[in-house]
Amino acid sequence: MATLVRCAMGYKPTGPKVAASSPEPTEAGVLPVYENEPAGERRPLLGDEAYSYQASETSGSETIAPSASSGALSFFNNPRVISDAVIGLSDGLTVPFALTAGLSSLGNTKVVITGGIAELVSGAISMGLGGYLGAKSESDCYKSALEREQKLLENSRGMSEEAVVEALTEFGFAPSTLNAILGDLEKNPEEMVTFMMKFVRGMEEPPIGREFTSAATIGLAYFFGGFVPLFPYFFVHTVQLGLMLSVILMIITLMIFGIVKTILTGNNSKWQALFGGIQMVITGCVAAGAAWGMVRLIDSH
Repeated sequence: MATLVRCAMGYKPTGPKVAASSPEPTEAGVLPVYENEPAGERRPLLGDEAYSYQASETSGSETIAPSASSGALSFFNNPRVISDAVIGLSDGLTVPFALTAGLSSLGNTKVVITGGIAELVSGAISMGLGGYLGAKSESDCYKSALEREQKLLENSRGMSEEAVVEALTEFGFAPSTLNAILGDLEKNPEEMVTFMMKFVRGMEEPPIGREFTSAATIGLAYFFGGFVPLFPYFFVHTVQLGLMLSVILMIITLMIFGIVKTILTGNNSKWQALFGGIQMVITGCVAAGAAWGMVRLIDSH
């Protein structure tokens, strides 16, 4: 039964592999719940998490241990990091582009470079602080919800049990299986609280240091994204040439970013990816054109 509970919690076996046609029963005679996958590539039906249990051949006990691909997802494959990078780059590729285009109407490359760098620094700090506060709020929210679940389990165990049964019922478990799982969870209150947070409340514990990772990712993405439209002005003597090169560079960059962003969100359609690139180009050009026209209008008066 403990095996089934761990499968429901997202653990997967890394011990000896069992043929798909003849699965062996677990401790309580209940078969683990697996998706229909080839032998040797099984994974729990309820999730693909980063931990696995390994059976001890000497003692017959099971120990929870990180798998070879355990822990958090690798940094660059972490959906939260990708999300933060997209947020930073989206703003970094549009806001500074609009600013530099607007300042270029003043006809002085030094003004464009000085104003652009000042905006990059202040914008990166502001975006980084926003990312930090957002991740900190997420962490505080999780801790608060965790404390509520712990108190609910202590003061009203019946309500907690009902919530667990209701969550498991959605997966089609038989009543006898539900009672067995509930019995195992009751033996370990900490595991029961973890189960409730994940499957009942739908909340994942934020990684340690998430606040600083989010701040650094968003801030740096904004800075490097915003430096792209400013780059040509360092190598030209006339602001008109700098603006033309900046626009060409940004059209290419925005198109590539829009396509990559669409693909990273899981959309493999070529037309959708192309549409995402065109959408980013239109957004950046409209923002830059509006800023350029506004500064030009103000300067003319």
